[in-house]
Amino acid sequence: MSVVIVTGASDGIGAELARQLAQTEPGDLILVLAARSADKLEAVAQQCRKLGAHVLVRPTDVSQEADCRGLIDDTVKAFGRIDTLVNNAGMSAHALLQDVKDLGWYEQLMRINVWGSIWCTHAALPHIMASRGRLVGVSSLAGLVGVPGRTAYSTTKFAMNGFFEALRIEMAPHGVSVTLAYPGVVATEIRYRGFDAQGKAAGKSGLDESGAMSVETCARLIRVGMQKRQRDVFMSAKGKLSRWMKLLAPKLVDRLALAALKREVQPH
Repeated sequence: MSVVIVTGASDGIGAELARQLAQTEPGDLILVLAARSADKLEAVAQQCRKLGAHVLVRPTDVSQEADCRGLIDDTVKAFGRIDTLVNNAGMSAHALLQDVKDLGWYEQLMRINVWGSIWCTHAALPHIMASRGRLVGVSSLAGLVGVPGRTAYSTTKFAMNGFFEALRIEMAPHGVSVTLAYPGVVATEIRYRGFDAQGKAAGKSGLDESGAMSVETCARLIRVGMQKRQRDVFMSAKGKLSRWMKLLAPKLVDRLALAALKREVQPH
């Protein structure tokens, strides 16, 4: 029996990852699907059950510590173990700092993208250590290179990376793998629901989406990376180069990041 928790599993990358795990994981797979929308989770759960997985739906708001700890407690009560925790839940945001009047939604974004992962991971850690299991953090290229118009989002993903990179070293003696995945622009709805400068749903992406990666490809790369216990999962040659280019040619990276913005949202 393998118990896998996926947060942010109601749509996008999380839902597709759950479907792929249901189809490819050997043995008796138990998926615990977490997100805010119970109806959407149940629809994904039905798809996974048809593929042969046992599924528990657990509505969860990762911006609330009690929900995160309740997710882990309910999983352990039901199945007695946790083998993999995929911290995928997240919110996007697009705003130039100069246009932001109230930073309250910056704090909310931190609760979703950073604290949600920390709370879930902290609660699950004793069980992951007991199973010598796997921790996964779905980060972003915006967590490796600061992206203009993404001050809030980049902040959360840089913080997420620091947390999991430090935890990886702590967990190495215990046989626990920590995989960080770095998607670029992926064809999901998250980029339209992200916060704008007023902290409301933006309704648009704000990025050049030519060549956006399919959600199926993104989920497959994450799935293979976690199954192989890879340290990092980069989605493209550009992603693999970004960390080194930031050190070797930082001004060039700045220009490339600025070029990723759509013309109408570039700072004047």
